[in-house]
Order: sequence, then C-alpha cells, then structure tokens
Amino acid sequence: MADAQIHPTALLESGARLGDGVRIGPYCTVGGEVELGAGCELVSHVAIAGRTRIGPGTRIFPFASIGHQPQDLKYKGEASSLIVGARCIVREGVTMNPGTTGGGMVTTVGDGCAFLANSHVGHDCRVGSNVIFSNNVMLAGHCSVGDFAIIGGGAAVIQFARVGAHAFLGGMSGLENDLIPYGMALGNRAHLSGLNIVGLQRRGFSREDVHSLRRAYRLLFADEGTLMERVEDVAEEYSKHPIVQEIVAFIRAGGKRSLCTPRDTAEG
Repeated sequence: MADAQIHPTALLESGARLGDGVRIGPYCTVGGEVELGAGCELVSHVAIAGRTRIGPGTRIFPFASIGHQPQDLKYKGEASSLIVGARCIVREGVTMNPGTTGGGMVTTVGDGCAFLANSHVGHDCRVGSNVIFSNNVMLAGHCSVGDFAIIGGGAAVIQFARVGAHAFLGGMSGLENDLIPYGMALGNRAHLSGLNIVGLQRRGFSREDVHSLRRAYRLLFADEGTLMERVEDVAEEYSKHPIVQEIVAFIRAGGKRSLCTPRDTAEG
C-alpha cells in the first residue's frame, strides 16, 4: 500500500490488499477481504465488498456495486467469491454478485472486458475475456458467456443460459435459450438470425473460415432430420475445421436450456 493513492474520504476496512499503484478516489468503500491488483483505479463512489479479487489495471467508475450479497433468496451468508480479471472497464452503476452454494460458490469475469453503465452480472456466472456488455444488460444467475461475445443494450439473458464465444445478442433482446458460438440472435423472445459476420471480419477471420461457418450453419439448421443428426453430419464433414467444431462441441455439451434456433426452424 506504500504507493497507493487513497483519497481521504475513502473508507478501507482492515485486511484489504492493494497492489502497486492502486488509486482509490473520493467516497469509495473497500471491504476487508477485497484484493485490488496493481494499477487498479476506483474513480469515485465505488463500493466493493465480500471475497472479491479485481485484476491488475481494471478501472471501476462511480456507483458500481461489486461483490455484495448475491440476489438469491436462498443465500445464507456463505463465504462465496467474485473474481474479475485484468484490464476490465466497469462503468457507472454496474453490479456484479459473488457465487452461491448452488453454483460453485464463485462468479468469474475474464480479462479485457467492458461493462457499460448499469449492466449486471448475476451470481455464479462465468464470463470470458474480451466480452462487451452494453448499457443495461441483465445477465441472470448461472449463465456463461464466451470470449469476445457482445451483448447489446438492454438485453436480458435468462438464468442458466449459455452465450457462445464471438456471439452477438442484439439490443433489447430477451434470450431464453443457448446462443451458439459465432451466432447472432435478435428479438423478444430472441431467435437465431444468422452468424456474427461483422464480428468475424473485425477480428480477422479468413474468408475460408467465414465460408465454412456459413455452410455449416446452413446444414445445422436445415429442415432435414433432427438437430442432433445434423450435428453429427456437420461434425464429420468439418472434422478438420476447428471453428466449426467449436459450435459442434457447444451443442453436444448441452445445458439446462434449449438451443436458440432460427425462427422458422424447429429444434429436433
């Protein structure tokens, strides 16, 4: 704490651990079991509690509530945790809850994520790296979000749903089912509307990769056979295409939710 910059109005409980170069602005509160990595900044009026660890270089803006008691009526005070990665941006009014006994006792967020104003990460969620939540995104408990996924403003994701890597969920959407990697879903209730082609292009995926994904997508959501029959066909035809295999693995893994499908395609 020797080189930490702490505003005189900030309140730090005994036991809080601060890395090199931490900056804590006016009227922040930091609990006794909190760990702030090197170079973290709490701009002002930030409240961090519980067994919470924030990675190096993360910036948290005013009125964010990080690590307080999860919004789960079954929670009885268990010593669960919240772990947030390095170089994240946590904007005004963001809320992140720790885990519960029903979900492994930990909520995790990867590196390089951006959580815009008033977005929420529920208890027991697993959020990957380089994820973007736009304003007012609502992620219910027990959800998982893959690397590089983007969730548009005001979108809501039901508990236990999975959002695959590089997926895009449009603003104001309500996602009740699992969204495949590289997929794009829109609407209330959200339906699969294609692939996240813009995101793929921005991240430098080759034309060959995009072509393979497009063809595999058409085969997966064709009218013939059941979904799992089509999955096995795609797995065999694209056995040497790791990107397509990510989608196959995601579908095979399953979860507590059904799969988000195109509006005119019934799940088999």
